[in-house]
Amino acid sequence: MVFEGIKEALRKFLGHEKYEEAVNEFIRDLQKELIKSDVELKLVSEISSRIKQRALSEKPPIGVSRKNWFITIVYEELLRLLGGEKKPVVKPSKKPWIILLVGLQGSGKTTTAGKLAYFYKLEGYKVGLVSADTYRPAAYEQLKQLGEKIGVPVYGEPGGQDAVDIARKGVEYFVQRGFDIIIVDTAGRHHKEEALLEEMREIYKLINPDEIMLVLDATIGQQAYSIAKKFNESTPIGSIVVTKLDGTAKGGGALSAVAATGARIKFIGVGEKIEDLEVFKPQRFISRILGLGDVESLVESVRKMQLEFTEEDAKKIIEGKLNLRLVYKQLVSLRKLGPLRKVLQMIPGFEYKLPMEIDSKELEKRLDKWIAIINSMTYEELDNPEIIDKSRMKRIAYGAGVSIDEVRELIKQYEAMKKLVKTLRRKDLLKKLGVSLPEGIGES
Repeated sequence: MVFEGIKEALRKFLGHEKYEEAVNEFIRDLQKELIKSDVELKLVSEISSRIKQRALSEKPPIGVSRKNWFITIVYEELLRLLGGEKKPVVKPSKKPWIILLVGLQGSGKTTTAGKLAYFYKLEGYKVGLVSADTYRPAAYEQLKQLGEKIGVPVYGEPGGQDAVDIARKGVEYFVQRGFDIIIVDTAGRHHKEEALLEEMREIYKLINPDEIMLVLDATIGQQAYSIAKKFNESTPIGSIVVTKLDGTAKGGGALSAVAATGARIKFIGVGEKIEDLEVFKPQRFISRILGLGDVESLVESVRKMQLEFTEEDAKKIIEGKLNLRLVYKQLVSLRKLGPLRKVLQMIPGFEYKLPMEIDSKELEKRLDKWIAIINSMTYEELDNPEIIDKSRMKRIAYGAGVSIDEVRELIKQYEAMKKLVKTLRRKDLLKKLGVSLPEGIGES
């Protein structure tokens, strides 16, 4: 399995008692695993340095354990290695959409062309295939058989020698017949064979494709970096398909290719059958690597803890648009300002109403519980607290590790806050809380 060792490294980290030692040990294990998985050495150094620097210098948000914060950092940095969270755009933005497939000989381009055609046909597109590989005698026949199997027409000229002209004619043929997606399969080439690269450049100039898709064999290893770089210098790569990523391949070289081209992995081939092509979802891939189940939910909950209370939020409160999402942001912002007693004393009138014997530590504990309770709620409940009934309270309490009475208490406090929202209309109060509003907002 790809990056199996990273799961073990993370398990060791979670079982370690001393945080800094655990971080250093994890970094060493991570470096070994990435190198073993054929990730380019420079990238290994960069990612491990970023994880270590963030883990040892950044403070976790209030209410988040250092270990959960560390998992979030590792998740984010591995995701960054894959190009970030942005989902690949699978559906074409216009018709016709011309895809030019490029890659090394033996990378699985022709098979991938068939898989892509099948994928897009199932999506409801009218797809045509062009065989512009004049170097491999069986290339046209292979693509033709694939096309017949999935009911997709193939344009080609058996025995033809001019790949550039065949590509041009094939694209024209399908454009004239109103096809939505045209996939052009080209000859596999070696990145050092200048004549083949020149042919690829000529095809690119002539058919003006909407997308150039680099097909990379997951077993290629660290060569992937230089190969992707060389291909990108010849024709700008827009997306990547990683083939043979069926659990036995290391796959690290493909990640290096992402960094080399700035392109995103769009599809992955996970088997030999025509349907074995998946849209690449980096978040799911990273979750598999870390082997901790629902890592995305953990990361999402940590990010919720990082939310800042903004001027726009203050405006919503002033306008009476209060919900538990805004309450949550207020609570987190209050915690960042310092001890609760000190914060309450900043509010006009409260400094005279706070009893001297008030237990500030008890207030802090209550605040932590409220934050945990809100973290246990769904987005629907945060936006519409009115829907929280006894059944929902039971689920929320279980998720937050508190009693149902404590959930009920928070709901009551929320209802009380709604009634007191009008008292927040004075601009000087908001200023004391560190929120400056534009002129005209918040005035009685």
